[in-house]
Amino acid sequence: MTASIPIPTERIDPQRLALLETQLTALFEVSSVLSRSLNLRQTLREVLGVLHDRGRLSHGLVCLLDDERGELLISAIHGADAEPFEKVSYQPGEGVLGRILSTNEPWILPRIADEPRFLDRLSLYDAALPFIGVPIRFGDGGAIGVFAAQPPAGEELLAERSRFLEMVANLIGQAVRLARTVEAEQLALREERDKLRREVKGSHGFDSIIGRANSMRLVFDQVRQVAKWNTTVLIRGESGTGKELIANAIHYNSPRARAAFIKLNCAALPDNLLESELFGHEKGAFTGAVALRKGRFEQADGGTLFLDEIGEISPAFQAKLLRVLQEGEFERVGGGRTLKVDVRVIAATNRDLEAEVRAGEFREDLYYRLNVMPIRMPALRERIEDVPDLARFLVNKVARMQGRELAITDSALRVLMRYDWPGNVRELENCMERAAVMSEQGIIDRDVIQLTGIDVSASGVDSAPAPSASAAASAVDLHDPDLDERERVIAALEEAGWVQAKAARLLNMTPRQIAYRIQTLNIRMRQF
Repeated sequence: MTASIPIPTERIDPQRLALLETQLTALFEVSSVLSRSLNLRQTLREVLGVLHDRGRLSHGLVCLLDDERGELLISAIHGADAEPFEKVSYQPGEGVLGRILSTNEPWILPRIADEPRFLDRLSLYDAALPFIGVPIRFGDGGAIGVFAAQPPAGEELLAERSRFLEMVANLIGQAVRLARTVEAEQLALREERDKLRREVKGSHGFDSIIGRANSMRLVFDQVRQVAKWNTTVLIRGESGTGKELIANAIHYNSPRARAAFIKLNCAALPDNLLESELFGHEKGAFTGAVALRKGRFEQADGGTLFLDEIGEISPAFQAKLLRVLQEGEFERVGGGRTLKVDVRVIAATNRDLEAEVRAGEFREDLYYRLNVMPIRMPALRERIEDVPDLARFLVNKVARMQGRELAITDSALRVLMRYDWPGNVRELENCMERAAVMSEQGIIDRDVIQLTGIDVSASGVDSAPAPSASAAASAVDLHDPDLDERERVIAALEEAGWVQAKAARLLNMTPRQIAYRIQTLNIRMRQF
């Protein structure tokens, strides 16, 4: 398709008229080429091809200024790949091309052989033909490159040719600006993406999971091993033990870390909605399905799907889920086309699936399909030595949320270690947030913990495992010079089971001395 523009014929000789028509046709095609793609090198080569075929301009060349090196570098050459000439460069003012760049003005050579400053480093040009070079500009700014070509032999209208090349150079300049803007935006997006990936991986890595107990070290070892492979994982454990954290760690330390990590709580939806949520639906599949919707399996294609509370799904839906796990294929609700996906499934449950299998409430084949790699999360009462580290971590988290400084004392940590935490880490987190709210000065001590509502006496010392020696050491050191007198007395009483005589011996005091300090320091004695 060519442009149809009326051209006044008076006072225009036939040669100029033919050239003008040729240039208009070429200019229209050049503008079309430049609007098609953001691949700058490929686009520039196509532009030079149009000028050769339609504009009778041979040996087209585009050089762009490299801002870092301050040199003109070859970007596109007609009829040849620019890569062999990438090492060819021109300094500003060097040769004909360098001078066009530095002066920001066109240069017309009626015959290359007559110009001694023409370097011909590319060895492509016909020395007997004319040569026209024009600057490539960004608007009214300085030159950012050079556009050059050779008109045919015997060409008399070189000035008209030069003006045409300037028009094309202006279009090239706009294309270069657009391509560089898009490239800069894409680079910024890639850097932001990589930064977010690093942050996400860091926040969901092993460093974000607190645990020094042997049971947690076993979990870490299992996660490191299973993360490498596409094995289905079943995470077992009571509510609030951190099963989702483990699922995050598996995904973000796996080869699928760059793909999507999709989560769904199976207990939150009835069967009909769960099917639509997992498998998607076609437009018009049911009332309210006004558009096609991809399900979680499609969204997680190439990545990981985390199915929390998997033990809550009904036996009828278990059969549908089993097919996806076995075959990797399904149909959207209301659709007949079978879709295949590549999804790694991580499931979690706090239910006794083995008992449910025996009772016929959970399909045995689905159980074995899910239970390929089981990971058991220990309850917090089974790793009570981790409570001090967890509490400090959670206090710092709450401090960031509230925008203030918070600290927790050793006496508070000792109280926390005497509780059995039926709600596990989630209950501990709620307790720390309540304690922060109750602490006006930002110091969470033993008295503040007691205001949060946890009943240490109700849990009983005997019902909770006794802290190990290492756990006790991590909570308090009686000889720590940073402890004030009240903290030291409370620590001794805790260690002595609140028997004053034993506490006095630990502190090298007499019973009368420690009784006096309990009274003057306003320490409330615990009763057993």
